Amino acid sequence: MMPDFDQVGQPAVQSIRVDATVPAVMLDHVTKFYGQVIGLNDVSLAIGGGVTGILGQNGAGKSTLFKLLVGRLKPSKGSVRLFGVDPWRNPAPYSRIGYVSEGEKLYDWMTGHEFVATLARLYGFTRDEAGARADHVLDFVNLSDVAHKQIGKYSKGMRQRVKIAHALVNDPDLIVLDEPLQGCDPVARTTIMNVIREIGSMGKTVIVSSHILSEIERITEQIVILHNSRLLALGNLHKIRSLLDKHPHRILLRTDEPRHLAAHVLPLEAIHGVRFPLPGELELQTNDLNSVHSALPSLIRSSNIRVSAITNPDDNLESLLAYLTEGRS
Repeated sequence: MMPDFDQVGQPAVQSIRVDATVPAVMLDHVTKFYGQVIGLNDVSLAIGGGVTGILGQNGAGKSTLFKLLVGRLKPSKGSVRLFGVDPWRNPAPYSRIGYVSEGEKLYDWMTGHEFVATLARLYGFTRDEAGARADHVLDFVNLSDVAHKQIGKYSKGMRQRVKIAHALVNDPDLIVLDEPLQGCDPVARTTIMNVIREIGSMGKTVIVSSHILSEIERITEQIVILHNSRLLALGNLHKIRSLLDKHPHRILLRTDEPRHLAAHVLPLEAIHGVRFPLPGELELQTNDLNSVHSALPSLIRSSNIRVSAITNPDDNLESLLAYLTEGRS
């Protein structure tokens, strides 16, 4: 686990006391204009403690939200509070934030240790303190074995992890991660997801964005959905999914005997229709995904029919947004 650091060498700004009863982030009717374009439209929300996923397609407003949180942008309307403080009046909250932007370039000629330690020095720590902190956070993100290797020789997953390490070097209470899994291979994704979950388990507030539903589901159930620069939904992902059960869901099975398998599946009460979209495919239509998925393994075994794949074509952000926006203008 990442150790707690002593609070030394803080920046020369008015300090703040982190109150666990006050949300780390509060937005009150926040709007951000880029000229005539709206980047974020009348968003109000409060986030505190654990991991919260920000879901939205490209252009939904995720990066604008994050830039407002870390002080890169100022709201056109409304207010942002960090730990209950207006950072545009007192910048102290920024010293309690770690931030990983989506497209930030790194100093490829530096080693991972040099990069993280340099960032620690900018927070006011001595050379020895900065080196110790760099060691701790690089170990936490599983980069100790390549800490003294040039960043330019890192894989995409390593580069993302060294960015997370630099965001943790000041022992922040709020960590903001903009698309940290983008471009990573499956092994790197799993490592980064484990790191994010562990940070959240320490009582930190972690806000992580993605446009891939399954990624966020593997990290947290607490989500905020942005769509067309507006707040579309927030809360527990499983509760939001349960609201969608009034809509038909599809389960796609790949098999050499789709019609024979359909005959075995149709007696299930939760199945209200089947289709054969392509040769070797059976599509089930249901309003109760959990019930069907629970019954399928034993049913397939008893049928002696080989099934090579089971997927959920509707199990993605695009379908979720379509369900949530149905009937809205």
